[in-house]
Amino acid sequence: MPSAPLFRFGVVADPQYADLEPNLTLNRYPANSLAKLRSAIEEFNRHDIAFVVTLGDIIDREWKSFDAILPVYETLRHRKHFLLGNHDFAIAPEHLDNVPARAGMPSAYYDFGHSGYRFIALDGNEISVFAPPEGDPRRQQAKELMKVLDDAGALNGQRWNGAIGERQFDWFAEKLQEAKAAGEKVVVMNHYPVFPDNGHNALNSERMLSLLAGHDHIVAYLNGHNHAGNFGVSGATYFVNFKGMVDTEDTNAYAIVSVYEDRLEITGFGREVDRTLTLR
Repeated sequence: MPSAPLFRFGVVADPQYADLEPNLTLNRYPANSLAKLRSAIEEFNRHDIAFVVTLGDIIDREWKSFDAILPVYETLRHRKHFLLGNHDFAIAPEHLDNVPARAGMPSAYYDFGHSGYRFIALDGNEISVFAPPEGDPRRQQAKELMKVLDDAGALNGQRWNGAIGERQFDWFAEKLQEAKAAGEKVVVMNHYPVFPDNGHNALNSERMLSLLAGHDHIVAYLNGHNHAGNFGVSGATYFVNFKGMVDTEDTNAYAIVSVYEDRLEITGFGREVDRTLTLR
């Protein structure tokens, strides 16, 4: 078994920073996330890491929250990649279109390659009742999806969930094919889970799952959003829901993933657990 990994990357989920009093009902401490993130970045900076990904909900609410948390990320000596979550759009309506640019993202969804892997970062907020501007037809689409789920007795027809739209879905399918043709393994990243069944799952999780099921080169699907964390295996793919950094007064939650030829080793810090994911 080779001793050195091909590469490592860091994972942060749901720092959800805001200068707010704690939400004791949900055990969330948004103001404490600055110190927790600093601590996580100090740990990341001790390691040889290719990049660090934040799986959405950088802030809890308010545009000005970005001004406090983004400078903390500047202390990271590694490349950084952001995804956006529902809370990143809990801001004044005039800023809704500017969130990806504020986070320094190339666009709301994108992909990049590293050492024989293709990382696909999705924008799970595209169809939702919070990210599109007021009056945008995608808000109505989200309501219709929610109603269909509710009528079917599904758990995830919630207003805090979202879905990817048609164009992004086609792009995603195309990227999966491209990676397969190039002999790359794939890691999909989204704010929203799609498996196992849960009240936090994307509004179109069934459709997403059926797309993923058609490919045996998708190693893992990584997400946040459900702060309790979750885990499942379907086909050749591991579904890892990382725990929310914002939860608890002082216990952190983040991870370092080491990618080997035959497995992914997840080293959890704080509330995050260790896992060994043997490649199938």
